[in-house]
Amino acid sequence: MISFLLSVIALILGYAFYGKVVEKIFGADNNKPTPAVSMADGVDFVTIDTKKAFLIQFLNIAGLGPIFGAVAGAYWGPSAFLWIVLGSIFAGATHDYFAGMLSVRHNGQTFAEIVGHYLGTSAKNAMRIFSVVLLILVGVVFVNGPAGLLENLTGIPRLAWVGVIIVYYLLATVLPIDKIIGRIYPIFGAALLIMGVGIIVGIFAKGYTIPEIQFNNLHPTGKAIFPYLFITIACGAISGFHATQSPIMARCISDEKQGRSIFYGAMITEGIIALIWAAAAMAFFGSTATLAEAGAAAVVVNTISVSLLGTFGGALAIIGVVACPITSGDTAFRSARLAIADALKFNQLKLSNRFIIAVPLFAIGIALCFIDFAIIWRYFAWANQTLAMVMLWAAESFLIQNKKFHYICSLPAAFMTAVTVTYILIAPEGLKLPTNIGYPVGIITAVLAFAFFLYKASKYTFKIDVGEAEAA
Repeated sequence: MISFLLSVIALILGYAFYGKVVEKIFGADNNKPTPAVSMADGVDFVTIDTKKAFLIQFLNIAGLGPIFGAVAGAYWGPSAFLWIVLGSIFAGATHDYFAGMLSVRHNGQTFAEIVGHYLGTSAKNAMRIFSVVLLILVGVVFVNGPAGLLENLTGIPRLAWVGVIIVYYLLATVLPIDKIIGRIYPIFGAALLIMGVGIIVGIFAKGYTIPEIQFNNLHPTGKAIFPYLFITIACGAISGFHATQSPIMARCISDEKQGRSIFYGAMITEGIIALIWAAAAMAFFGSTATLAEAGAAAVVVNTISVSLLGTFGGALAIIGVVACPITSGDTAFRSARLAIADALKFNQLKLSNRFIIAVPLFAIGIALCFIDFAIIWRYFAWANQTLAMVMLWAAESFLIQNKKFHYICSLPAAFMTAVTVTYILIAPEGLKLPTNIGYPVGIITAVLAFAFFLYKASKYTFKIDVGEAEAA
């Protein structure tokens, strides 16, 4: 119980103090006009007030991530608390802040374009493909999943729900940001927060015991903490998917000083939600072995919600497992549209231009709905954290080019390099190499990457165009 409370306090203090450090090092300037002001178009560049922008950003990056990921991460026991706290403060929130604020500084550009500014054309082109494929996969999964759940709840065939969700996604993708997303996201974002508060109040009120932090590996099958825990809990610690979502709100803030509360703050809030669900899963089932026997994450969430909150909890659980993934899917397709438009330099002011990109995207998405790509999806967790690693290296390059304290990004970037390389080397869906090979190679790769990026970025500092450096 004490470990949980201290973890929550640490996250809040992390926002209050380290968040200000990150903001100061970046150099947020409320005198610089933001894209929402200088490029207002009534479609993607629309000024949204801070509170609403925070809730939209929170739901954009959260969805089911900090719930399902935290429940799965709870298999390792309370050591998950440490990763959620340290990951959120020093890696995830820093990552999200730079993903959002570098987008602000570059006229609301999307993830791959930002990477291109700091890591070069080859990295930009690779990330254009990588990020769009990832976003389409996210969108498709969040069509099929909710459609299947709605079929079970209503008896209406899954294909009918697929059609309804696709139509909604298409509208949310092409209509101005403030017409659908700007109206419903704050509501569902608030519901996700209320759900989390209700769960932890229920845990305390009904006398469940939240275990204290210990460094033993409590995973029922003995799966190693490194790198698996750091891949399993992504949303709630650090997630590359957030780098694709932050540019949406980067086009909607009116003052750079809003960045800390919207980007850094939303990630810290997500960390708190992840803490709550990890703690609830451990406390409610009593042991990691019992938790593992309870079933899939959706079953665990429903069981805990109904048991602690009754009918109201059941309603919130439905929101959690149906509405939240839908709100991740629609912004995934919207982000894909923006990424393609940026790559092609294709103006999105006209509705017809938005449809020109959106229709082929959805044609691919619909086709994928009828393909069993469960094996491909296993790579999503790794791809997601790899995206985060790349974003952190880009942010590190920005800091070095501007002669700022780069270690706030280069150190978590090196750590995530070790995580992602080690994982793909030893994981069942990877190369399946023995750990005595995978671990040293992963760590050595991280060290070499750290040295390489320092060398490369420091040389690049003196080669970049002066005008671009000032714009950055």
